[in-house]
Amino acid sequence: MTSLHEICDFLDRYAPVQLAEEWDNVGLLVGDKSSSVARIMTCLTVTPESAEEAISKRADLIVSHHPLPFHPIKKLTTESTSTKLLWNLIRAGIGIYSPHTGFDSAEAGINQLICQRIGLQEIRPLLPAIDHSTGLGAGRIGRLEVPTDLVSFIDLLKQKFCIRKLQFVGNLSNSVSIVSSACGSGGSFLENADSAGCDTLVTGEAGFHTCLEAKARFMSLILLGHYSSERFAIEILSDVLQSQFADLEVWASEKESDPINFA
Repeated sequence: MTSLHEICDFLDRYAPVQLAEEWDNVGLLVGDKSSSVARIMTCLTVTPESAEEAISKRADLIVSHHPLPFHPIKKLTTESTSTKLLWNLIRAGIGIYSPHTGFDSAEAGINQLICQRIGLQEIRPLLPAIDHSTGLGAGRIGRLEVPTDLVSFIDLLKQKFCIRKLQFVGNLSNSVSIVSSACGSGGSFLENADSAGCDTLVTGEAGFHTCLEAKARFMSLILLGHYSSERFAIEILSDVLQSQFADLEVWASEKESDPINFA
């Protein structure tokens, strides 16, 4: 059997913890590294649905992109959603590992995968040298081999990320050539993207004032949705873990879904 220590060691290298933001909570959050693991479920977020799936399918470990716990906790009771989930998972003997912002910025991480999926060339970190030993950093920037207009680029994103509708800022006739990616809540990358010469920022979600700022800067801002900007990479991570640990059963949660719907 594979030990939890071996899995953590691989994930610590695949999504380096030194690339994580200072405010983040990454790595093994629940579990005993000396324990054995036979089944792993990956998910974007530990929710009542994904937690129940892990318990019913007898997972030994959840690799969740978003940390649980994220903030320090003073009480482990069933009085709040997050601590109730923790209580139930611990009772079932299920560990939790979160790569989060380390995976966002990793060499084969989410922002790199976004750029590759939309066909960008010359991909490099938008904010380099978080970790001087790797030269990697937060966000990504690249260029389209053939520039296009915003309406065509939006159609491409819908196809590549299986999205029916998405939000955007900008004129549909805008030229799209130099693009940056910042998965999840990446509106804070707007100024850096502009300074780097990007005409377009692709992220998951951004606040109203960030959208106004993008308009003022004459930049296109495309909001894939937090879920859509990251969930696909969790499915890829599941395949990576299965390839690395062939003796394990690894799957991406089949029960979690985007909580946001369109009428």
